Amino acid sequence: MKHEPILQIKNLTKIYPAPTKTGTPMVAVNNVSFSLQKGEILGLLGPNGAGKTTIIHMILGTLTPTKGSIIAFGLDSSQHTTHVREKMGFASTYVDFSQHLTVYENIMVHARLYGMKPKDIKPAIEQSLNDFGVLNQHNKVLSALSAGQKTRVMLATAFVTKPQLILLDEPTASLDPDIAFDVRQFILDKQKTDNISILITSHNMNEVEQVCNRVIVLKEGSIIAHDTPANLAASISTTTIQLNVGDGLKRTQALAQEQGLAYTIKDRWIDITLEEHAIAAFLSSLAQTGVQYTEISIEKPTLEDYFLHIAKND
Repeated sequence: MKHEPILQIKNLTKIYPAPTKTGTPMVAVNNVSFSLQKGEILGLLGPNGAGKTTIIHMILGTLTPTKGSIIAFGLDSSQHTTHVREKMGFASTYVDFSQHLTVYENIMVHARLYGMKPKDIKPAIEQSLNDFGVLNQHNKVLSALSAGQKTRVMLATAFVTKPQLILLDEPTASLDPDIAFDVRQFILDKQKTDNISILITSHNMNEVEQVCNRVIVLKEGSIIAHDTPANLAASISTTTIQLNVGDGLKRTQALAQEQGLAYTIKDRWIDITLEEHAIAAFLSSLAQTGVQYTEISIEKPTLEDYFLHIAKND
C-alpha cells in the first residue's frame, strides 16, 4: 500500500506585483505541483531565476504563495505553520549564522526556536556536530571556521532537531570538490539511517546525479520535466565517440564532414558527436574505408548535457 506523501505541492504560484503602474507583474513560480515521499531525495533543478529558492521559502513559510496549497505531514501548512515547521530542517549556503557566537551557541539558538526541550538540547547538538565531523569546533566562534566547516555546521543545525523533512538550498555551493564530496556523503548517510525526506536545489549536476532519486526541472517558474536523473540524461539522443586513430585520421575526418557531424581532433584522437543509433553504421563505414583505430570509448549523455541542452533552447 502506497503511503501518503510527506509533502504535496498543488498549483503553487508566486507572483510579485509590478514595480510601477505600467509595469508587468513577475511570475516567479507558475502553477507548480509535485509530491515527495518518505525517505526520498528530490532535486529541484533549473537555471538562475527558475523559481527553486522561491519554492523552498514558500514551503518554509517565509514567503506567502499567491495561490496553491502546501500539504506537509498531512496538514495544510497555511493553517498549521508552527507544527509543520517544527518537523522541518533547513540549510542554505546563502543564509548566514551569527559570526560572533560559537558553533554551539548558534545551534542552541536554533534548537530553542524550534521548541526542543532543554534537557534534550545538549546531547542532540553534540550528536549532530559529531555526525558532521565538527564536534571539536563547538567552542569556536563561527568567524574562525573555514567555508567547509561552516557548511558542516549549517547542516548539523538543520539536522539537530531530527526533522522528518530537510530542505537544502545549494548546500555545497562554493565548496572545494573534496569537501563537497564529504557533504554529499553526510547527506546520503543521514537519509539512509534516519529515513528522512530531502528536497534539494543544486547547480552541480554531478551532485544531483549522485544523491537524487528524482529530479524536477524548472524553467521560468514552470516545471518542464520530471523524471529520474538517468532518464533525463538519456533523453539527449546524441553521444560522443572517441577514437585513437592509428591509420586513417584524415579519412575519419572526411567521413564526419560528409555526414555533417561535429568533431574535434587532438593529436591522434578524434571526438565525434552523433546520434546513438548511428554509431554502428558510422564505425562500419570507417572499416570499409580501411581506418584502423587502437582505442575507442563512447561517452553517453549526462545530466549536465541535459541541463546545457535546456539552457540553450530558450
